[in-house]
Amino acid sequence: MKVLVTGGGGFLGGVIVRQLLERGDEVRSFSRGEHPGLAKLGVQQFRGDLTERDALFCAASGCDIVFHVAAKAGIWGPYQEFYQANVTGTENVFAACRAHGIQRLVYTSSPSVIFDGRDVEGGDESLPYPSRYEAHYPRTKAMAEQMVLAANSSSLATVSLRPHLIWGPGDNHLVPRLLAKARARRLRRIGDRPCLVDTVYVDNAAQAHLLAGDRLFPGSEVAGKSYFITNGEPIPLWEMVNRILAAAALPPVTQTVSPGMASLAGVVCETLWSILQLSGEPPMTRFVARELATAHWFTLAAARRDLNYEPKVSLEEGFVMLHKWLKEKQVL
Repeated sequence: MKVLVTGGGGFLGGVIVRQLLERGDEVRSFSRGEHPGLAKLGVQQFRGDLTERDALFCAASGCDIVFHVAAKAGIWGPYQEFYQANVTGTENVFAACRAHGIQRLVYTSSPSVIFDGRDVEGGDESLPYPSRYEAHYPRTKAMAEQMVLAANSSSLATVSLRPHLIWGPGDNHLVPRLLAKARARRLRRIGDRPCLVDTVYVDNAAQAHLLAGDRLFPGSEVAGKSYFITNGEPIPLWEMVNRILAAAALPPVTQTVSPGMASLAGVVCETLWSILQLSGEPPMTRFVARELATAHWFTLAAARRDLNYEPKVSLEEGFVMLHKWLKEKQVL
């Protein structure tokens, strides 16, 4: 196939690109920067922003399928920036598909689109979207996902995947943040409940995308649906955090604050950052406080049934590979 991956230079997008190349597909990447690693793999790179429709149209020309992975992530920032990247950008991907007669679109969503601040234990795809969100990222991703599913038609088949807390070698988001906060002694357990959470090793998340793309065509069983993607091994959140810290030879998190104090700190930080227009992300927000104090794990029944998805890399194997990567990068 001729494949376009938006965000092909990113963490998940890069692994999707490599897995596509390994099986013989011709791959293009669309991202804002130039990535030497992709150039070495022979990937044709198109530079541009998701809001630049003409650049997307050029990148999509002649392709058979689009994996729309690129997005603006984060817990803080102007709403318009999230909206432009996640909503307007997705609209432009639709337009590029229609302009070139591309019939398949695999969209990377997030389980946060259904998070309402309460525990989710064994949740499935029937969970509703909440009436309100405490962060711009889940709100705009939910808007984009609903657009993706509504766009499914006889001429454009769409599917939305919701990988939860992606991690592994090459991670430029979750793992580096945890390590930086641990070294600065700014990590605190929130609450003392052993809340189970799902995560997904990056190779498994990429594998799910390829499986979805292979089964996607107008009128197919997966078209117009969303799927949770995890490792299927929920463990207590702070055990997961401590295993990642151990992979970097850092001590575990032992100090604890109450969920109420964390939520109050989130309110105070958000207020200060808004009034004083401070740069960077606040050390705590209401959304993060609730995420870190609640359970969120999901059933893989639908992904196993429709996509034939089965995680190939276990958590234990993933921790070994993460340790090896951190050692090679001299992060330890």
